[in-house]
Order: sequence, then C-alpha cells, then structure tokens
Amino acid sequence: MAKRKINKKAKRRIFFLGLGSVAITTFTLLTIGKYWVEIYQKYKESNELDQELLSLKEKESKLKTDVEKLQDPDYIARYAREKYLYSKDGEFILRIP
Repeated sequence: MAKRKINKKAKRRIFFLGLGSVAITTFTLLTIGKYWVEIYQKYKESNELDQELLSLKEKESKLKTDVEKLQDPDYIARYAREKYLYSKDGEFILRIP
C-alpha cells in the first residue's frame, strides 16, 4: 500500500472539524440535560400538586357536609350548646374533662 502524506492544511482542517464536532456534541448534550432536569422538576411539582388537589377535594367534601348539617336547626342548637356552653332554660352545664 502506498503511504499517504497528509499536509499541514489537511491536519489543521481535521483538527478544527473534530473540535467543532466535539463542541456541537457537548452543547447538544448540555441542552438535553438541562431540559431533562426541567422536565423532572415539573414532574415532581405535578405530583405534589396532585396530592394537594386530593387533600383540597377531601376538605371541600367535609365542608359541604358541614354546610348541609348547618342547615338543620336542631344541629345548630346542639352544636352551640356543646361548643359555646349555651344551655336551655333550667339546664345546668357540667364540664367533665
């Protein structure tokens, strides 16, 4: 086989082509890594917000039942007697810890 001599221009061209390829590859990998980190953070935030949504829905259902209960006058009277120690005429309230 015949040996091929590579002149300085060709060596320089190959060096800069390789350097450019490495730079482009590095830039691409860093950009992809940055987007992966952002996607992962959004995924974690989404999971946290889903859990918060579930707890808020539970709280909403509890508040709806409380609203329904407060529509009943007997419940309001019993609640006021228990919570605020109101009594009917002739009743004595004894608080036992």
